[in-house]
Amino acid sequence: MTTAHTDVPRGLAGVVVTDTAIGDVRGAQGFYHYREYSAVDLAQQRSFEDVWYLMVHGELPDAVRAAGFAARTAAARELPEPVRALLPALAATGGGPLAGLRSALSVTGAALGMRPVYDLGPEQRAEDALRLCAVVPTLLTSLHRLQRGLTPLEPRGDLSHAANYLYMLSGREPEPREVRAVERYLVSTIDHGFNASTFTGRVIASTGADLAACLTGAVGALSGPLHGGAPSRALDTLDAIGDPSRADAWVREQVLAGARIMGFGHPVYRTEDPRSRMLREIALEFGGDLVELAVAVEERVEAVLAELKPGRELHTNVEYYAGVVMELCGLPREMFTPTFATARVVGWSANVLEQAADGKIIRPAARYTGPTPPRPVPAD
Repeated sequence: MTTAHTDVPRGLAGVVVTDTAIGDVRGAQGFYHYREYSAVDLAQQRSFEDVWYLMVHGELPDAVRAAGFAARTAAARELPEPVRALLPALAATGGGPLAGLRSALSVTGAALGMRPVYDLGPEQRAEDALRLCAVVPTLLTSLHRLQRGLTPLEPRGDLSHAANYLYMLSGREPEPREVRAVERYLVSTIDHGFNASTFTGRVIASTGADLAACLTGAVGALSGPLHGGAPSRALDTLDAIGDPSRADAWVREQVLAGARIMGFGHPVYRTEDPRSRMLREIALEFGGDLVELAVAVEERVEAVLAELKPGRELHTNVEYYAGVVMELCGLPREMFTPTFATARVVGWSANVLEQAADGKIIRPAARYTGPTPPRPVPAD
């Protein structure tokens, strides 16, 4: 019997592949949410740990549960010894922290004895997810410091998730406004619909693989410049323009050459990206020359894009002001996308847990377009 196939748009754009209770992106409205709450409201009002709890457990914690969950995540930041011993070799490859994270996550899963989600109950799956999410900041900051010839720092249980990440990265206790700025960024990027990395993680989860395998695959998808690699590239755009008076000519040259303007446009939003709006507000709280340049360039770039690409809504996306905020908080540019990963790993995990509960393997079809078979095999 021949199975009927259904044609879909390239890239599965707009195709609904499953149901989810985790969140959604309403591109036409410029709105996205985690569970039943506005993601931006959560970023403005709750801690990263609170939203992490929400993503996994489906509800916001009260004060007692929040404190208990924060303590659990802090206690899980330590690296297994086999992973700690491997990190210098991974750092020596020169591939960058995100590349090192792929291998480190696999080894961490093995070192912790993680078994396929197919063989586990919901509680153990959730415990594996928490353990991996908690060690990702430790892995990334350790790899970064080793590549710079610095000694990795041990995580501090007395600091929040965001503060500890900044501490392990720089070696200094961060200022409260830096912590809160980065924390709001992290909360705002925990999840964002069925993006490429989230979908990748769910596909792997549908096979019944272990949590580490699912998250490793998601990291691989994130590493592509069309997905998670734009925050530093958006700052490169500001560097190239230098002065708002040069923005018009620079954008025209890039567009006519067929190049993308990193930090502008989004495949889902047809309005301003709500994450960009929030991050602009954070940047304005800091102020300074970089922020003034970013705001002025944003205005000119959007005006030129509206002229050259009429009918398309090309506004700043999350990467544009994310780069500005992270620069203001002292994060090195090579750590912009890894910082994104420290947040998104929570969203990936929530999706992996949801997919594991479904129990159905994701197995689409493709249309063959090669030479007509069967063809005789030629002799040697």
